[in-house]
Amino acid sequence: MSSETNLLDLLAGGEADADAVGSTVAPPLSFRALRHQVDCSIDTLNALGIGRGDRVAMVMPNGPTMAAAFMSIAAAAAACPLNPAFREEEFAFYLADLRARALLVERGSTSAAIAVARRLGIRLLEAVAVGDAAGAVDIVAADCPRAAPAVVRGPAAAGDVALILHTSGTTSRPKIVPLTHANLHASAVNVAATLQLTPADRHMNVMPLFHIHGLVAGLLAPLAAGSSVVCTPGFSALRFFAWMAECRPTWITAVPTMHQAIVARGDRDCRRAIGRQLRLLRSSSAAMPPQLISKLEGLFDAPLIEAYGMTEAAHQMASNPLPPGRRKPGTVGPAAGVELAIMDDAGQLLAAGATGEIVIRGPGVTAGYENNPQANASAFVDGWFRTGDQGVIDGDGYLCITGRLKEIINRGGEKISPREVDEVLMDHPAVAQAVTFGLPHPGLGEDVGAAIVLHPGQTLSERELRGFAASRLAEFKVPRRIVFVEEIPKGATGKLQRIGLAVRLGLAAPTAARS
Repeated sequence: MSSETNLLDLLAGGEADADAVGSTVAPPLSFRALRHQVDCSIDTLNALGIGRGDRVAMVMPNGPTMAAAFMSIAAAAAACPLNPAFREEEFAFYLADLRARALLVERGSTSAAIAVARRLGIRLLEAVAVGDAAGAVDIVAADCPRAAPAVVRGPAAAGDVALILHTSGTTSRPKIVPLTHANLHASAVNVAATLQLTPADRHMNVMPLFHIHGLVAGLLAPLAAGSSVVCTPGFSALRFFAWMAECRPTWITAVPTMHQAIVARGDRDCRRAIGRQLRLLRSSSAAMPPQLISKLEGLFDAPLIEAYGMTEAAHQMASNPLPPGRRKPGTVGPAAGVELAIMDDAGQLLAAGATGEIVIRGPGVTAGYENNPQANASAFVDGWFRTGDQGVIDGDGYLCITGRLKEIINRGGEKISPREVDEVLMDHPAVAQAVTFGLPHPGLGEDVGAAIVLHPGQTLSERELRGFAASRLAEFKVPRRIVFVEEIPKGATGKLQRIGLAVRLGLAAPTAARS
């Protein structure tokens, strides 16, 4: 791959009249139309005084308009998509932290971000639908005209920042992650190659487009392959199978909680109704229980490919291969697009079979957090990026993630992987979901807790489940507290969050964040 790549290059391979972006309610936008729209948007933004290096925040609902507008903004400036569900205080933090020059919303939006932008003196832009095709929009100024400042004009270059996202901030202040055109291009091509995407494929995106998973695997990878992406309004278990029957995708990617909801609503009749159009399913962004993989593959009669990604790597870092390649449930496969290694606390690389911190390097990896020398000093070692995840690479090169280092439970010096306990609890036939987490303990520091969702109509006591776990786990790993809930709290992107779960479930008082 040439180092001189940007998102316009990524769009170049699609046949002019082929579908690029579609929806569940409107005719698709062709590659020719999308390329023309992006070119026009660059000129429009430049005329408004917005160009390469400027930051444009985006607060828009999931769908084809957001997808096409993202391509337009990123081609001319740096796109900064934000979660539309944020509160006013959150918008105030992120817009100021990003130093946004403009905010893009859909015409008619009532988002709290608009008032914040006006208060901060940030220009307001609107995406205005034109024509009938999904995602066909003009970008216009919504505020009073003003003298346009000097701007670096034209399409962005490979080294320009295309996307800025924040880390989740689960344990500390959110960090700013800038990703260049070269980063995104490398990762999108990587995902497309891993999944063997061709122009004949059609993806149905249910992932949020303010998250790296949805943007790269859900949107950019299909476009890089010259194939199409149908953009839904967001994940809905109630509407999922109807969308499948209407859109007839050849593949989908989602997080495990979404896959869990699909299994809960799906049955053999659903599969017969939608046919056998799926070539593959993909899961990333969180650990996928092997039990759930088996259920999904049985429901759709298609292989599920588990991958490993993170924002700082522009998404994918490892992936199980498609058949006839060997898939290993419980692993995220070999390296896919980056170099993978295991490092000890002293910064030394370890041999196969040794457990330590997962480190990466490659063309998709960010050059560093913005304005955060302390975080960069701890995150980068000899050109390797420390992921913060613990794992082991086996003799075949397959990576097993044993836990998030900050999620490992330290019970009086005994280190416990929450994922290991999850998988044992999930083996109980009454258990639909299990999330293990650390509980504060006055003597041990931490003890083991678990939140459980039961299958509909099932009953189970804490004592019974503890006994089941004790037959398969060492005594110190058995949860001392088990709570049964109807739903386990999730983050904005649908990921289950272990850190802070004890507080959210009312099992512990709030304390200072772990760092």
